[in-house]
Amino acid sequence: MSSRVILLGATGYTGGLVLDALLRRGLDPTVAGRDRAALTALAQRSGGLDHLVVDAVDPAPLRGHLDRGDVLVTTVGPFERFGHPVAQAAAEAGAHYVDSTGEVGFVRALRARHHERARERGAVMLPAFGYDYVPGLLAGALAAREGGDTVRTLDIGYFAAGPLRRGISQGTRATMRDGLTLPSPRLHRRRLVDERTASRVLRFTVGGRRGSAFLVSGTEVLFLPDTLPDLADITVHNGWFAALSRPVSLFSALANTLVRLPKGAPVAAALTRPLLFGPPGGPDAALRARITSHVVAVASTGTAGDPPAAEVHLAGPDPYGLTGELMAWAADRLANGSGATPGVVGALEAFGLDPLRDACAGIGLRAV
Repeated sequence: MSSRVILLGATGYTGGLVLDALLRRGLDPTVAGRDRAALTALAQRSGGLDHLVVDAVDPAPLRGHLDRGDVLVTTVGPFERFGHPVAQAAAEAGAHYVDSTGEVGFVRALRARHHERARERGAVMLPAFGYDYVPGLLAGALAAREGGDTVRTLDIGYFAAGPLRRGISQGTRATMRDGLTLPSPRLHRRRLVDERTASRVLRFTVGGRRGSAFLVSGTEVLFLPDTLPDLADITVHNGWFAALSRPVSLFSALANTLVRLPKGAPVAAALTRPLLFGPPGGPDAALRARITSHVVAVASTGTAGDPPAAEVHLAGPDPYGLTGELMAWAADRLANGSGATPGVVGALEAFGLDPLRDACAGIGLRAV
């Protein structure tokens, strides 16, 4: 018998995609959120699902609805603002947990606060289990395995093709804006170091063409060393708008200078406000169908002058659809008691490389 799945944020954009993917897998989740009317309507449209009115900022009522072994799936962000009470409720209950965050600082805090407790209770906590950042974890591990024992360095790049300017959700725009003035961690000489976002620009070959990508945060730097301890350096890059990588780097330098000046923060906020402009919600199914994702991992020895030891490319569906499918797959596995490593862990440590590769191929993210 499978455990109960609770989807918090089901009435939101990403939550709706996760709900659709869960229903396609034959799961009947309890939909949860704070808007009673919206939840009731959603539950009725989805075949009469159970629904639960809770507020993400108050962990006590949510904790009262969670039992050990339940699966709590949450898409309610920004996670630095709303995610901590939800994760705390899951950890205290011994419930499994899956979220859609792209905020690496939030993931680091979860590991520090809840890892040991989750291990004690046998709970698997999977933050950032979507396009951010499962494809990079998979590509990086495959490249490291293909490259062999001499691999010490990984460079990972996220790319996408299609009408991206209209295909970015409101949540992604907000995360991108905030990220410009937040540090991005890298693994350097086996230690995490914080660097200015977009302070580095690297060129990758994608689809036979060279494109630039700039330094961003990624949980690859946190989780890959857990399964690949010989890695010394890991850097994550974003190349969605390859032609703008160097201008973004300069813009990031200006914004970060401003926020350190007296009264400079409001000026930086005004300069970055245009990044928020766009329609609410996210791209519809027709627009998502025109967008594809591509992730590349380049493994090397770390010795100057050596050619790459391996290069792995994964191509798949649009980032939002991919996130919905990945989260639903993880929830399905946990609800049905499939073996997974407890604690605040990454996709590889939780499920293993080959099962993750096969699952991703099943939802359309495949090596090319």
